[in-house]
Amino acid sequence: MATKNGATFIREQLDSILVQLNKEDEILISDDCSRDDTLNIIRSFEDPRIRVLENTVEKGITGNFEAALKASKGDYIFLADQDDVWLPGKVNKMKLALKKYDLAISDCHLVDDNLRLQTTSFYGVNRSGKGLLKNLIKNSYMGCCMAFTRRLKDRVLPFPPDIPIHDFWIGLMAEIYFKVYFMPDVLILHRRHDANASTSGKTSRHSLNQKLVHRYRILKNLFIHRYYAG
Repeated sequence: MATKNGATFIREQLDSILVQLNKEDEILISDDCSRDDTLNIIRSFEDPRIRVLENTVEKGITGNFEAALKASKGDYIFLADQDDVWLPGKVNKMKLALKKYDLAISDCHLVDDNLRLQTTSFYGVNRSGKGLLKNLIKNSYMGCCMAFTRRLKDRVLPFPPDIPIHDFWIGLMAEIYFKVYFMPDVLILHRRHDANASTSGKTSRHSLNQKLVHRYRILKNLFIHRYYAG
């Protein structure tokens, strides 16, 4: 999990995750210099399964997730936003999928600040699905819905410094090197609100030129990785 000034919703999110974990699991949180009560709320859980990394300088969204991934120890890695709610059964269902696939992604409900339903299926509005070309054109890989194996984690790190966003990179690397599964299950409530750190689940505000630049950077780095990194 990556956090930054997430005090409003972080307790509800952690409650929804912790109840699904075993004693040997962990929640690795990388905090990007929060200035609100985020860290105090996290510490108030006093749960040994929660481990916190406190950045001394701001890393941004992608750098913050990279720090968390580098420090993670598990065989299965779940990405988590600070303001969502995980639905019951998410962990077990995705772990079962990861016995056959290296990346599993679930559907989600899009909700507002108060968890009122806005959209029943992100897949439906985004037309999500597998395919390298398809996802280069329109990204289906929303990080908060993704879980993957350690061998995929080892393949995608370190992140190239100029990729537009981490989940785009992870998803396309999985398409190239591993097996991907788009689960039909809705497993999280994904909050959309004015203070979202990322644009996941929102209509992109990037200009056409920005989108083209982002895809150029992704393609360039995929090429470099495929033919030079091995």
